[in-house]
Amino acid sequence: MRHHVNIQRRRVVGAAIAMTGVAHTGLSRAGYETVNSAVTAGTGNAIATFGTIQQINAGVLNVGYAEVGPPEGPVVLLLHGWPYDIHSYVEVAPLLAAEGYRVVIPYLRGYGSTRFISSDTPRNGQQVVTALDTLALMDALKVDSAVLGGYDWGARTADIIAALWPERVKALVSVSGYLIGSQAANMTPLPPSAELQWWYQYYFATDRGARGYATNIDAFNKLIWKLASPRWSFDDATYERCATSFRNPDHVAIVIHNYRWRLGLAPGEPRYDALERRLADAPQIDVPTITLEGDANGAPHPEPTSYKKKFGGKYQHRTIGGGIGHNLPQEAPDAFAEAIVQAAKL
Repeated sequence: MRHHVNIQRRRVVGAAIAMTGVAHTGLSRAGYETVNSAVTAGTGNAIATFGTIQQINAGVLNVGYAEVGPPEGPVVLLLHGWPYDIHSYVEVAPLLAAEGYRVVIPYLRGYGSTRFISSDTPRNGQQVVTALDTLALMDALKVDSAVLGGYDWGARTADIIAALWPERVKALVSVSGYLIGSQAANMTPLPPSAELQWWYQYYFATDRGARGYATNIDAFNKLIWKLASPRWSFDDATYERCATSFRNPDHVAIVIHNYRWRLGLAPGEPRYDALERRLADAPQIDVPTITLEGDANGAPHPEPTSYKKKFGGKYQHRTIGGGIGHNLPQEAPDAFAEAIVQAAKL
């Protein structure tokens, strides 16, 4: 059985929105299939942007976020990864708004206009804190539950919320599937070819690496973009639109702590130990879920067959064809938006 979803594609160009119709064919709920999708983001002359970035106090942060769509609509919360920002969803958001969704896209801690309220708060990047940040944002916005979508750090964050607080998640779209980890599991050596893909993790483990990232942040992150999405032809303007997010005063500290924590080289906050122990047990996710993977993802990622059993509810997986890399929402916005719409209907 195939599922068919029609989505009106909307591109934001400055303050103007041009409408074009796009139809895609969905997947059978059983098995795996490739969905073809053209690489569209970052091409052409116009650079899409969000309008006003809103700010709200939520937990330990003053969170900057974009919001698109009717305020009374069902909420979709979209979470970005590293080294990217909210503009990964600049074409996804209007597609979902056209379907009646209220779309909220926050800057994670250490990105864009999101700031710590107190200078005394640890600049902590361990995996559970972005999930708690997201829950605090939902509370501040008075959102009881939402469809969550993400990739990279954003997918891990969405996975954690779906696993530990399923009552807050109506449905989940997770690029690269199940990304919840543990420090203990990260102690297991990988084959040399797999270890090579994590070169930047070992670089960040050194003082030289931390200084190098701070000194060469744009050259470094542009290199990651190219390695992670080798067939994505983004231009300088597309990168620069995102790069302003890395000027956040806490960005480097959060990134370095995140990767050092994964290897047990930096401590987390003791108050989160109990939650991290629960995550280390790799809890099952039971909310309705669609997992996505690009056919040209150059970043480290698990094989879809390795995590299928971690999803105990209604579940689909889709591999998106057409040279789609790691930043899947930006490279294949139609396919990502379609997955959100369909996940909400599983």
